[in-house]
Amino acid sequence: MLEATGLSVSYGRHRALEDVGLSVAPGEILVVLGANGAGKSTLLKALAGLVRPAAGARIAMGGRDIGGIPAHAVVEAGLALVPEGRGIFGALTVRENLLLGAYPARARRGEAARLETVLALFPRLTERMGQAVRTMSGGEQQMVAIGRALMSAPEILALDEPSLGLSPLMAGELFRALSRIRAGGTGILLVEQNARRSLAIADRGILLEGGRVVGGGTAAALAADPAVRRAYLGAAEAA
Repeated sequence: MLEATGLSVSYGRHRALEDVGLSVAPGEILVVLGANGAGKSTLLKALAGLVRPAAGARIAMGGRDIGGIPAHAVVEAGLALVPEGRGIFGALTVRENLLLGAYPARARRGEAARLETVLALFPRLTERMGQAVRTMSGGEQQMVAIGRALMSAPEILALDEPSLGLSPLMAGELFRALSRIRAGGTGILLVEQNARRSLAIADRGILLEGGRVVGGGTAAALAADPAVRRAYLGAAEAA
């Protein structure tokens, strides 16, 4: 389980996060909703060890404190991040990108079986294993990015705006894949601009505003809340 309490982050004088807390259990999807600039990406970066939180924060995986450790050690602890923009190696092939995901010591045993699982999750990658990733569509690149993260054998998978820029068809395929990943026992922390679809697959959600958690609850309750529907679903989707 991923647990965080008292998480605050500043960029100079700007306070991007203030006393944020959350938890994600194995086999659970927690969605983080918020407007642009609410602190969602900063939250994921702080959890992944890419930015340092202020003193007093606690981040733990399975009860082990991982706050302040390097990003590669966070991956070894079982938390993998798929960042906004994917962070793939465009000049490398699909196979090379996926196998790089298995570099952590925790992932080396069972690497071949995990690769089979990733290819079963994203079948179209099977025929593209020798293709340079930069020549693929945005949706296919996102499959590679998620597959590479899964190759690290994470207990918790964090994703930052995974459907951004994807066609509705590819977005639908992505959300179905996330449901299957959750069904396999991996916890998912999802930052996603498509509130309607993310709430449809999530178990719980939190609302982030101005760097603070201002609400939360079950995904069903949030989807039915008129204030949430007005703020995050939009008039057309709320109808």
